[in-house]
Amino acid sequence: MKIWHGQPDIALIEKLSRGTIHDVLGIEIIEIGDDYLMGKMPVDHRTVQPYGLLHGGASVVLAESLGSIAATCVVDTSKYAIVGLDVSANHLRPIKTGFVYGKATPVHLGRKVHVWDIDIKSDADKLICKSRLTIAVIRIDELPAG
Repeated sequence: MKIWHGQPDIALIEKLSRGTIHDVLGIEIIEIGDDYLMGKMPVDHRTVQPYGLLHGGASVVLAESLGSIAATCVVDTSKYAIVGLDVSANHLRPIKTGFVYGKATPVHLGRKVHVWDIDIKSDADKLICKSRLTIAVIRIDELPAG
């Protein structure tokens, strides 16, 4: 079952990501299915901690980015904005090289709250991080001024 409002466009998502943290960390959207969104991020000098392991914060940025982008694609953006409420992450396995791949899938798509699961895996399909993101769906006309 398709969950998207319209047809998500990877090229448009990438264009909107220019000049953001996605650019800085090398995050790319690579696939959009009927009910999921996938992206990848390199494990390199931008995303590792001093021991050369993928930084947990970089994993959280990837998870929150994928879940937020997916949630944005579910709503009518002329009426609603997406705001992260809570993100949690369990860092399960270290990785030093290659890419990590995140897959965001919905747990709950309500009128005011979305919950997304984001699994981050290695090139070898090993689970690196399990994350959950809670999103607030806010009417644009109810956003604070300024």
